Amino acid sequence: MTAFDKGAYYTGEYRNLFKELGFTDSAVQAKLEQAWADLLNGDPEIRIYYPLGDDKGYLLDTGNLDVRSEGMSYGMMMAVQMNDKEIFDRLWNFSVTYMQHSEGRYKDYFAWHCKPDGTRLSQGPAPDGEEFFAMALLFAANRWGDGPEPFNYSEQAKRILRACIHQGEDESGGDPMWDPATKLIKFVPESLFSDPSYHLPHFYDLFAIWADEADRPFWREAAEASRAYLHLACHPETGLSPEYANYDGTPAAVQRHGDFRHFYSDAYRTAANIGLDWAWFRKDLWQVEQSNRIQRFFRPIDVADYRRYTIDGTPFEEPALHPVGLLATNAMASLAADGPDAAHFVHLFWNTPLRSGERRYYDNCLYFFSLLALSGNYRIYS
Repeated sequence: MTAFDKGAYYTGEYRNLFKELGFTDSAVQAKLEQAWADLLNGDPEIRIYYPLGDDKGYLLDTGNLDVRSEGMSYGMMMAVQMNDKEIFDRLWNFSVTYMQHSEGRYKDYFAWHCKPDGTRLSQGPAPDGEEFFAMALLFAANRWGDGPEPFNYSEQAKRILRACIHQGEDESGGDPMWDPATKLIKFVPESLFSDPSYHLPHFYDLFAIWADEADRPFWREAAEASRAYLHLACHPETGLSPEYANYDGTPAAVQRHGDFRHFYSDAYRTAANIGLDWAWFRKDLWQVEQSNRIQRFFRPIDVADYRRYTIDGTPFEEPALHPVGLLATNAMASLAADGPDAAHFVHLFWNTPLRSGERRYYDNCLYFFSLLALSGNYRIYS
């Protein structure tokens, strides 16, 4: 038995796939540190982080010129993984000050997007932000310790998780972010369907350790439910999943804001999430063949030719809006894949730079998570 026959949660050992392919420790560390520096303070056409005043900062969605709970929580996860407490605290201070609701039907949830000055553009939340906020805060508490409010990280995380499953149980109204019957995360609290790329069973297994004691059984069930759900949402031949899917895994109906039945931007994250779940916990052997499957689908396709696809693999004329992000997630699938394409995608990713230009935000978030994961630096802090 090798150190990697069990997940990193049990062994404390994290694979460095770059090193396995011959890259030196110093080269890998330099690449990681340079990418972080570029995102924070690099070329204006690459960076996505901007300070605000003396104690706040934000990640800018450069394609839409707004600040999103997705990006803020992503940035916090990146910062805790990089041991960058200053950036973490600036991002959290912005988020809790401008985005988190203090009352009403969305109490303790975060407005999903706002202007760079903190003015809210929408009040409603997007659950992928809440789950990343909570996990990043718990890691921060474990890595750095709690401080004075709002930097009492562990209590802030528990407050978010409490709302995610209990919202609406009192007179304030509102809706929980997880469907109580299926234990599946919703697309938004009011919706009756999910988003496969929101499913993070590896986070829920950790919530089941650190959330309020009374809620820990729920999180254990949610982890099992999400792993089973992904079997249904990912196509059995291509491995592709839709952006939105019903609780039975079938693509959700066309929405008034668009058609999300296909494999497009949101859906890219599903492969990365499955890879990280396998790296951390190794609870579902299906994840290995699923990762092989999606890599097998994309191996013959040049990154410049990535498209929108139906989940059975039929391409549209419409090109991928975030091809570097898609490459990054295909590479991150190598954490679980054991097929002949795993090394190919890691090499291809290594040789691809951060994206520049207007649409760089989403690509570069996925890029940095993949860089962390493939170098063995996307870790559990306990």
